[in-house]
Amino acid sequence: MRMFSVSHKTAFVVDHCPYMAESSRQLIECDMLTKSRSQGVIPLAPVAKSLWTCAVECSMEYCRILYDIYPTKKLVNYIVSDSEVHILNSWKQEDQNTHDLMSALAAVGPPNPRQDPECCSVLHGLVAAVESLCKITEYQHESRTTLMDMADRVANRGRIICLTNAKSDTHVRMLEDCVLETIQEQNKLAAGSDRLMPIQQCELVLVHIYPQGDDTLVSDRQKKELSSVLSSEVHSVRAGRYLACKLNVLVQQHFDLASTTITNIPMKPTLNVCEQEEQHANTSANYDVELLHHRDAHMEFIKSGDLHMAGSTSRDSGLKETVTLKWCTPRTNSVELHYCTGAYRISPVDVNSRPSSCLTNFLLNGRSVLLEQPRKSGSKVISHMLSSHGGEIFLHVLNSTRSTLEDPPSISEGCGGRVTDYRITDFGEFMRENRLTPFPDSMVDAAGRAPIERAKSQLERHTRYWPMIISQTTIFNMQAVVPLANLIVKDTLTEEDVLTCQKTVYNLVDMERKSDPLPISTVGSRGKGPKRDEQYRIMWNELETLVKTHVGTSERHQRVLECISACRSKPPEEEERKKRGRKREDKEDKTEKNGKDTEEKSWTADTERLKGVMDREKDEQSECEIIKDSPDSPEPLNKKPRLATEEQQPPEKSKGPVSLLALWTNRITQANSRKHQEFAGRLSSVNNKAELYQHLKEENGMDVHENGKGTR
Repeated sequence: MRMFSVSHKTAFVVDHCPYMAESSRQLIECDMLTKSRSQGVIPLAPVAKSLWTCAVECSMEYCRILYDIYPTKKLVNYIVSDSEVHILNSWKQEDQNTHDLMSALAAVGPPNPRQDPECCSVLHGLVAAVESLCKITEYQHESRTTLMDMADRVANRGRIICLTNAKSDTHVRMLEDCVLETIQEQNKLAAGSDRLMPIQQCELVLVHIYPQGDDTLVSDRQKKELSSVLSSEVHSVRAGRYLACKLNVLVQQHFDLASTTITNIPMKPTLNVCEQEEQHANTSANYDVELLHHRDAHMEFIKSGDLHMAGSTSRDSGLKETVTLKWCTPRTNSVELHYCTGAYRISPVDVNSRPSSCLTNFLLNGRSVLLEQPRKSGSKVISHMLSSHGGEIFLHVLNSTRSTLEDPPSISEGCGGRVTDYRITDFGEFMRENRLTPFPDSMVDAAGRAPIERAKSQLERHTRYWPMIISQTTIFNMQAVVPLANLIVKDTLTEEDVLTCQKTVYNLVDMERKSDPLPISTVGSRGKGPKRDEQYRIMWNELETLVKTHVGTSERHQRVLECISACRSKPPEEEERKKRGRKREDKEDKTEKNGKDTEEKSWTADTERLKGVMDREKDEQSECEIIKDSPDSPEPLNKKPRLATEEQQPPEKSKGPVSLLALWTNRITQANSRKHQEFAGRLSSVNNKAELYQHLKEENGMDVHENGKGTR
């Protein structure tokens, strides 16, 4: 949306009625020659400006400051109201200058005190100001033409500043009601017109001017919302210097300006441009000059809290604050470059004073001035620089804190350290892939997006997951992951792209099966770093995080994530094997800690015992083969199948590691069970108890008990 703020349009309405010809009663001395005046010469009497003259001078200062700092896109429409309306300029950019306005005001002339007051009213000017705000400016027309079908998105806002002499608070409310009714009427007319725009927001600033020595008849009032379209505020100010201070404060509030006062400016011999100081070569004086500029020039002060403010308060002008900076001796070499973070146009507050004139002439001759912060102790800090470019003077903000051009601060060690593992090469490639080139906005894609929107979308996709430090990433340090990382950030994927991504995932699975090493950083960890299984777990987690950030882009991106999830899920047998492998590695690590001597002794004992068991097993197997192959040997009655070893058992039945002695004992028991026929009594046993004298009862007819005694 192309939004225009309230400061885009400012309509000045100056009352030209007969009562504005009244004296302001602020006397100005014209005769300065008090000591050198000869006798008999009558001194000049002091003069006083009228309310009209004070209003014109202050409003012109308002416009001058505005044009100095904002040469474009901040427009003023000057209107004079008496028995009729005098519109002195238009919204066109070529009409925005103080020279044309002063010429038009000279043609209007001062108000006629003998004119009938009943025929004059400031209401005519307020109605004309509302009508002027509904007119379309060149910048609004350009935005409406660019948006074409969405021209209604261009906002129309403005501000009306009325300088008048009101009669009472009731008179002020009548003026506000008139402006509100006019806005409602003009919005209805603008709704059906292509040359007018309805007003979405309007600020009315009423400045009541009254002579010095009189009591004000109008009360001050803060900004108040009269409707959803109109807000109003009232300022009651005495004429003269008080009105000038009030307009100076208002222009700072309306256009987000700030004040800087340069102190200790030597007029001689440093500047050497003022004739009066040149005549007195042995003397010099220090002066102060106040400058206005955009508020962002003080942003570094606001962030750091190192703001040196000098304020002056007045009941009529309110609070006026300024930042104080000290003059530094200018350097003769203007070619020297300084690291600047911003440059802002300036405008002197008192443009006609001798110090301001000397300073501006000095800067326009190609010289530069460094400004430092006033400090009671410590080294001086140069924070700003004054220099001219193309006939305009700018206040440059110098970086007084840590420069971004220096070595970057350490992320792992804290402030003051150094980091050497930034992905500088990858960042250079990233910048090349996201370069911007001029392109007409009218060239849109199939989705109706302009080139700048497509560029923003691409930049957003590329930065969803982009680690800055080499030690914080694994996949971006692997050449095998490059094809997938380059394709997954695309807006759309083809079938060939999906196959390439799946092939990359399969290659990673093959690397894991072969236990290939990964570029895992060991910064901040003890020993050799994580184990091989942990390395691959970290790699898979990071790869899955990268793909998940783009999974909502399209269905093919989802297929890549499904492929990764399928390759990560291992069968239970492989997971159990990895678990046993990790336990075996832990056991080996513990064995290393026990010492080399204990390891050698236990290894020798186990080897000898294993060798003896294997020899006996060979003899037993040979004997079993002879018995089995002999035709006279009967088949054993209790022949059992060969017992499954621990390796042959499924992982889910394994109860943990089995000792080597238990393993070979089971084998020996199995082999011995194949050598002989089972005892016949054990085969006929009941409850593991064999019955003795089985045929005794049949022969003697006796009941035999288990203790061998019987009864007849």
